[in-house]
Amino acid sequence: MSTVAAIFAIVLLALVVIDVFETIVLPRRVAGRFRLTALFYRATWNPWAAIGRRVANKKKREAYLSIYGPLSLLVLLAFWTGVVIVSFALLRWSAAADVTAQGAKVSSAAETYISAISFVGIEEALPRDAWARALTVLEALSGFALLAMVIGYLPVLYQSFSRRESNITLLDARAGSPPSASELLRRFGHGDGAQGLPELLRDWEHWAAELLESHVSYPVLGFFRSQHDNQSWLGSMTTILDVCAVILAGIEDISPFQAELTFAMARHAIVDLAKVFNVPPKVRCHDRLPPDDLTRFRALLAQSGVKLREGAEAEKRLAELRRMYDPYVEALSQRLLMDLPNWIGDNRHNWTTSKWERIAGSVVLH
Repeated sequence: MSTVAAIFAIVLLALVVIDVFETIVLPRRVAGRFRLTALFYRATWNPWAAIGRRVANKKKREAYLSIYGPLSLLVLLAFWTGVVIVSFALLRWSAAADVTAQGAKVSSAAETYISAISFVGIEEALPRDAWARALTVLEALSGFALLAMVIGYLPVLYQSFSRRESNITLLDARAGSPPSASELLRRFGHGDGAQGLPELLRDWEHWAAELLESHVSYPVLGFFRSQHDNQSWLGSMTTILDVCAVILAGIEDISPFQAELTFAMARHAIVDLAKVFNVPPKVRCHDRLPPDDLTRFRALLAQSGVKLREGAEAEKRLAELRRMYDPYVEALSQRLLMDLPNWIGDNRHNWTTSKWERIAGSVVLH
């Protein structure tokens, strides 16, 4: 039994060390391998999401789902710690590593307690021999190494989250909340605004590249929700893809060059993140722009001076571009419970919908 326990403990330790390295240290996606972290998120997100689907009120549902990302991170760290402690406890027990002050062998139950305090650098029992002392030192070093990596990991994680949310917040004034392609194109269609659209798309090309790099390296960021329930990284990315698709299908007076670059980068990010979250594209996905909505979409943009190319060829091109990303964003939407934006917005903004707006509107200035 002691030999089996030692082998099992060594295997557990190896899995945790590899898992921590790949999750925190290794800056790339790891696929095709058994991972404790992947198993942990599959086992915890599915029941958490199932409860979220039962919450009818959107604000309450988003508030509930927003807890998962930060909480899962803390639970994952506790999970790693627990596995390391149990593994060293098994090694100590199998090697009869510790004795009491009176020289008696420590019980198997007490070894878990001794392993836990040794993990944080405290030792109560007396190590029996050189092997026992080596286990004590190795466990203490493991505890300090894990603590050091976590201290360095959390700031990087939240800095990436903050950078991601900055552009999402800026999109509120440009495309509404939730964002939509019609609102963004309509606002840039007034006057000389179309000249600023390539610059905006260039910023979002960089944003998509940063999102891909950070979310592939740290997939837990994908579960972190935005500050407002009508915003999300997936919704913002989809809106930008919609805008790029329309420009590439043909809009007068707007060069398609930057739209093509941004579309390629955003689509790359979406496809890779679908692989990270292990969600295949939908074979049959919901049509977010049926023919009637497309006609209305054209009319809204025409009122703002934005003229879409007409004809069967333009519509075919738009449909082809949409098929390149719609199956992926819908699969991610269903997996992460993030709503996809409509093509036609309702001209709402988070900065004008505060609960204090009614009071502010009634203030009289003297």
